[in-house]
Amino acid sequence: MELKVKIFADGADKAGMLEMYKNPIIAGFTTNPTLMRKAGVDDYVAFAKEMCQLIPDRPLSFEVFSDEFNEMERQALEIKSWGPNVYVKIPITNTRQESSVPLVKKLTDTGVRLNVTAMFTEEQNAAVTEATAGGPGAFLSIFAGRIADAGQDPLPIMTRCVEMLEPYPELELIWASPRQVLNAVQAADIGCHIITMTNDLIKKLPNLGKDLTEFSLDTVKMFYNDAQSCGFTL
Repeated sequence: MELKVKIFADGADKAGMLEMYKNPIIAGFTTNPTLMRKAGVDDYVAFAKEMCQLIPDRPLSFEVFSDEFNEMERQALEIKSWGPNVYVKIPITNTRQESSVPLVKKLTDTGVRLNVTAMFTEEQNAAVTEATAGGPGAFLSIFAGRIADAGQDPLPIMTRCVEMLEPYPELELIWASPRQVLNAVQAADIGCHIITMTNDLIKKLPNLGKDLTEFSLDTVKMFYNDAQSCGFTL
């Protein structure tokens, strides 16, 4: 099944990123400090600059990590200098819930390509759309998976956010934090531009369109083979 949505690999493990770089369906890469911590990255700048050298021809998103907007701005300009394919991730607010939209507007006006992250609401999307319209290009990242974790259907929100961006070809909506392969199908169906996926989820994509009876048999075989390999007896 061919999906009409760009797939960005989400992670901060060097080997995993390079594995995905070999995959022609991967259109870009996203990272964040939490993923870097999980991957054991201990030198942010060295890691990021190395990945920029190893992946020079697809979008790479690296996040600021200050809670103060003046320092976010300084970090954003530093991150921008790492390569022409770099997008700077700016959270929609700081930890005090102060809006980063004025900074987003300022950075956009100075030519920084942004990935505005950790957005959950249509109101946030609307404000960032206005701030980034007419700029050098930006990704607007809605955490659809976490919206679903809150017990809300993300589809209506994502659909309306896609519609907001229609007049602005320089802006692309990201379906972030998906929980299953079905989310990629949903994103494609509503015209969402990008979905971020972990390597584990990307590796499930070949199952798209698979005959369910065949899938059932594969599952039975998996259970049987695992029981045999463990030497279980009754």
